[in-house]
This record gives sequence, C-alpha cells and structure tokens, in this order.
Amino acid sequence: MHPLFKHLRGLAAYLLAWLLAAGALGAAWWQQAPAHGARVFGFLLPLALLTGVAALSMYAVCRSFPFRPARWLSTLSRRAAAAALLAAAVSGAAALWNATGTLWGDGGLVSLTPAGWLALVGIETLVFALSALLHDALLGQQALQAAAAHEAQARLLAREMEIKALRQQLDPHFLFNGLNAISALIQLDPAAARAMTIDLAQFFRQTLSLGERERIRLDDELALVQHYLAIEQRRLGAKLRLAIDVDPACRLAWLPPLVLQPLVENAVKHGIRLLDQGGLIELDARRDGARLALRVSNPVAAGAPRDASGIGQGLRHLQARLQTQFDEPARVDVESTPDRFTVQISLPWQT
Repeated sequence: MHPLFKHLRGLAAYLLAWLLAAGALGAAWWQQAPAHGARVFGFLLPLALLTGVAALSMYAVCRSFPFRPARWLSTLSRRAAAAALLAAAVSGAAALWNATGTLWGDGGLVSLTPAGWLALVGIETLVFALSALLHDALLGQQALQAAAAHEAQARLLAREMEIKALRQQLDPHFLFNGLNAISALIQLDPAAARAMTIDLAQFFRQTLSLGERERIRLDDELALVQHYLAIEQRRLGAKLRLAIDVDPACRLAWLPPLVLQPLVENAVKHGIRLLDQGGLIELDARRDGARLALRVSNPVAAGAPRDASGIGQGLRHLQARLQTQFDEPARVDVESTPDRFTVQISLPWQT
C-alpha cells in the first residue's frame, strides 16, 4: 500500500494539487475557447484525478522491482513499460469520458485532433516516468531510515549486553569481598555483620530491579549508590568519605539505570583503595538549562596507571550507551589531573 493511503490529509492535499493544476490548465484553455469552458473543466478535472491516482501505482512497480545498478537496463525497461501502459490506459479512459459529451450535444467534451491525443499520451507517459523517479527516491529514503533505525537498535542491544556482561564480571568480585567482610565481622561485631548483610542484599536486589528498566529517577540511582558505599565504608572505614550535592529538583529527573553507580564503583576501586589515607568522593547533580549535569570526582594515586586516551573501556561503553538512548547528544567528559579524576555527564533533561 502506498504511504499516502495511510495519511488521509496527505492524500487529500496530493489530489487537491492535481485539481489545482488541472484548473490552471483549464483556465488557460478557456481563454482560447470561451464557449466551451464548462466542457473543458468537465474533461480536465476527472482526467487530473485519474492521472494522480494512477501515478501512485508506480510505487508498487518500483517496490517490486527495486533499482539495481548491476541491472539498470532491465530496471529502466520495466519502468518505461509500466509508464507507457498506464499512459495508454489513462488516455483510453479519457477518450471514453470525452465521448460522453455527445449526451449533451454534438461532439465530445473537447475537440482534440489525432496529434492532440498522441501528445496527451506522451505527456501522461512523461508524468508516470517522473512518478517512478520520485518513488525510487522515496523508497531509497525509506531504506536509509530503516537501516539507521536497525543499526541504532542493534547498537543499543549490543551496548546493553556489554553493560550486563560487565556487571556480571564485577558483581561476583564485589560479592566475594562483601561476604569475606561479613565473615570477619560475625565474631568481632555481629550487629555490623547483620547491617552489612542487609545492605548487600538490598544492593543486589535494587541492581537487578533497576537494571531491567529503561529509565529510572535519579533518586533511585542515588539510593543504589548509597547502598553500595555503605557496604564499602564498612570495609574501608574512615578511608572512604563521600560528599553528595544534588539539587532537589534533579532527584526527579529521568536517566538510564546504572549510570552513576559504576562511576562510584570505579572511584572506590581505582582511587580510594589505592590511597593509604583514602579520600573524598564528590558526587554532584544540577540542572543546566535543558540538560542534567552529573559529576563524580575522586582522588587518585600519583603513580596510578592511566588509560592513554583518558577514557577507559567502561567509560567508552557508557558514552556509547547514552548516545544511543537519547535523540539529543549525550556527553561524557573526563578531566584527569595528577591527583584527581573527574567524570562529567551531560544528558537531556527529562522529568
């Protein structure tokens, strides 16, 4: 089915354009033969509507026999044959309709010589050939859009699989460390062991729950971060300090799940744990016009190894993941100094 038949307003506008073109031609013809004005319009208007509808059928021809550079001659011949057949059919119908003029007087609705009818067939053939070119362009555009949508969906699925695989690699390591810490606390501080067990269970429950959703509130992501840090703080003690500065309005903003938590996890793993005195992790969120600005900053050891590009594999995955989930650009910027590592994320504001 032609796309215009799915949009009635577009179809009405298309047919109206044909009627206006026929009206302009009829007005010019009327000036040459004022006595036959009504018959001229009676001939041209139905002919214009029939030509417009017939031109849409070239969409089926172009779709059934798509243009192939390797078979361009065969493709062009099929389109030329279809255009010629349609032109002959429409011209024949026009001749029959013109003959009905004898019901209201002598002769047809309009008087055309054999050369005039031949010219009509030629014009109709040209119209249908042009319709084929336009429909080829339309089909090409549709193919490009479909390919782009398929590629975006494939990239999104691939990135989501990478994130899930990354979480499956990190979670067992984090779980084993947490269980070892609980085991050590059972004899020394049973109450702390119990609290850590609860935090660990809530963390994994929330991770599984939020990871299945397409969008979550920033407040939910912050709750997950706090559960993670509560577990790590029981292990690291005073070495781990956290400063959270979040605009209250930002807590209701939407974002993909597990955006901040991996950044905070990296801040602990590659920053705080490697420092004898530990350090302060800063987490900020604010609204910047039509965007949500997030920042995670942590101290780093002076001799710690750095990725040559400044962005590790996890951050590259996060950047690609965010770019495929928003129509507007999403940015992940990294600022690395000898003693501090900062990640800034800019997302479209959604509430």
